[in-house]
Amino acid sequence: MHVKKGDTVQVVSGRERGKTGRVLRVDQFRSRVYIDGLNMVKRHRRPAAGTEGGIVEKEAPIHSSNVLLFSEKVNRGVRTSFRFVGANGELHVTREAAFASFPVAPERVEKVRFCARTGEVFR
Repeated sequence: MHVKKGDTVQVVSGRERGKTGRVLRVDQFRSRVYIDGLNMVKRHRRPAAGTEGGIVEKEAPIHSSNVLLFSEKVNRGVRTSFRFVGANGELHVTREAAFASFPVAPERVEKVRFCARTGEVFR
């Protein structure tokens, strides 16, 4: 999935279009994200042992295809792709190319999100 918990994202379609917020949690199996303060719904709760009943507002999920990673550089959502960090911080398209850039192969290489339009790297 192209977004992670804690990322700042912008909603690109639906009722909350154009709004930005921080990702609270990610449901990878359903490809949905919960964004702080967006897509709020009201749930009617029955009183249970130790808790009060009433109307509770909470975040509903938004499909991950309807959000983009927010770029501070251009102040809007941007599309990203994955790259691998090689020796000296160079970015490589394939994992094999990143491994080959090191004189002695490391145990693993870092996978990052990269915006080709702005040149930003999201870790």
